[in-house]
Amino acid sequence: MNLKEKIRVIEGFPKEGISFKDVTTILQDSEAYKYTIDKIVEKLKDKKVDLVVGPEARGFLFGAPVAYALGVGFIPVRKKGKLPYDTISVNYDLEYGSDELEIHKDAINSGQKVAIVDDLLATGGTISSVAKLVEQVGGEVVSMNFVMELTDLKGREKLKKYHINSLVEYNI
Repeated sequence: MNLKEKIRVIEGFPKEGISFKDVTTILQDSEAYKYTIDKIVEKLKDKKVDLVVGPEARGFLFGAPVAYALGVGFIPVRKKGKLPYDTISVNYDLEYGSDELEIHKDAINSGQKVAIVDDLLATGGTISSVAKLVEQVGGEVVSMNFVMELTDLKGREKLKKYHINSLVEYNI
């Protein structure tokens, strides 16, 4: 299956000059969604993953079914103030400001092998922050997995020390 054909491209969203890649079209297509999850799972089968971590919100949509298929737990990473228990957080820079992500302090045991799953690798800022959180609570990031990668934004370069899989690549 050619996943690029399943992703809707919206020019000028959220502002002029941006070519937005919309994965909701994968989510609503049962065959494309199953194919996407199966492909990510296939790339993770030999990694001996203990947990899957997904940042909100689209990381939940792809990460949770990957965790289920692998028979492992799923750990959500959320924006500040959304998790109900004791957390640790990390600040990171965005194109126009900054944000903060959190994970429960007890979400990962020391030495557990973690796969991070999200919809998009762009500049690498968000995923780099997710990896920091995983490592701060004792996890080992063994793989980062994305439905799409915007190669021109060079996020992969920021994440050189990690194993990265992307199902679809776009040059913007």
